[in-house]
Amino acid sequence: MTQPPARRKRSPSTASGATGSGPVTLGMVAKAAGVSPSTVSRILNGTATVSPEKREAIDEAIRTLGFRPNPVARGLAGGRTLSVGVLTQTINSPFYGEALRGIEDRLEVAGYIPIFVSGHWHEAEEHKAMQALLSRRVDGLIVLAGRMSNEALETYAQQVPMVVVGRELRTDRIFSIDFDNHTGGLLATQHLIECGHRRIAFIAGDPLHKDALDREAGYRAALERAGIAFDPALVLKGDFTEAGGLMAVNRLLESGLAFSAIFAANDQTAIGAALGLYRRNVRVPDDVSLVGFDDLAPAKFSVPPLTTIRQSVYEIGSEAAAAMLDMLKGVAPAPDLPPPELVARESTRRVAR
Repeated sequence: MTQPPARRKRSPSTASGATGSGPVTLGMVAKAAGVSPSTVSRILNGTATVSPEKREAIDEAIRTLGFRPNPVARGLAGGRTLSVGVLTQTINSPFYGEALRGIEDRLEVAGYIPIFVSGHWHEAEEHKAMQALLSRRVDGLIVLAGRMSNEALETYAQQVPMVVVGRELRTDRIFSIDFDNHTGGLLATQHLIECGHRRIAFIAGDPLHKDALDREAGYRAALERAGIAFDPALVLKGDFTEAGGLMAVNRLLESGLAFSAIFAANDQTAIGAALGLYRRNVRVPDDVSLVGFDDLAPAKFSVPPLTTIRQSVYEIGSEAAAAMLDMLKGVAPAPDLPPPELVARESTRRVAR
């Protein structure tokens, strides 16, 4: 009786990869780039200093071959997990969503994976999130705003390096990135003043946020520069949400105070305010001019398109990730954030003085 042919065992080195020809190895990348495997390994781990030409050759080989580093193996070799914990507040927020995308894109280039956890603006939940991230042995932490005290952040930073966005907090283990919200608030208010407005209402953000306080300070500074008396009755409580903007406008209209323009502390607040004005048959900009802050994607598609202060939220996230990568390499971070910029659209117009 004829025996069936013996079945060949498949060697792990010939296991099918994305192209069906087997997995791409670090040695294959090194050969294609014309460098040693150890050079490729050190670049992937962020410990090599090479010429731009050599780095470009390695990057091109990685792209062409479709090489995907094994994070488990790299972590074991370098004592790292190649993951960065990110404490955000609300993942579904258009603001934080842009920042998270910037973080993800920048980390991906370096072979790191972000782990996102939300704190929901509750200090207890933020502590729980931080402990969960640290239990996963992340190599570093990026913190986007939050309720946690500076002292608590400093304690967590004793375990891993940390980048904090939205605070002025720098230690040997913490690097902070903060946008110039004061200048942004000043530019927004100056624009309305230059349009001829004198009774300018301000819908504030959460008073526990430094950026909210800085934007209000910019608003007040612009009024002072123009010789316009500050009226505290024209400052309405808000919380950086659409619902907060809607409720603030309702209170403003019901107060009977005269005003011809509104500066909202962020775009979400401005969009809520616009809805409140629409429901009361108050036209933007014919009756009231409206300015927001952030220049999120919905701003240019609102009706009418919203005049706002542009801060590149994506860039803030990207620069935070870059700062973290620098810290992990032992390099002093040098973030390069663009300054605030007024983006004039159809929600504001000039009026006779």
